[in-house]
Amino acid sequence: MITLPAILALSAALFATGLGIALIRRNAILIFIGIELMFGAGVLNFVAFWRFSPDPEALTGILFAMFTIAIAAAEISVGLALVILIYRHHQTPELDAANRLRG
Repeated sequence: MITLPAILALSAALFATGLGIALIRRNAILIFIGIELMFGAGVLNFVAFWRFSPDPEALTGILFAMFTIAIAAAEISVGLALVILIYRHHQTPELDAANRLRG
């Protein structure tokens, strides 16, 4: 039987890994992967707290998870479009190149 603390520990490890990737890497694609890992950790928390709540018939945790996934999909689509534009202009996915776009 999987317990709530075990799921929360897995979620914390996922979040810490995503945060480490997002802070250390300079490649925009890897930063987006780190951000998606952090969103996944949040979704895992929503589902875990829903599953172990006193009233699991109420679908509040699942609804929060679905909204979070939808927001993550919108965020990654806009972010990936920006990365593609930066790559077309500078021929590199490194975010240091985006620093030169200032006016």
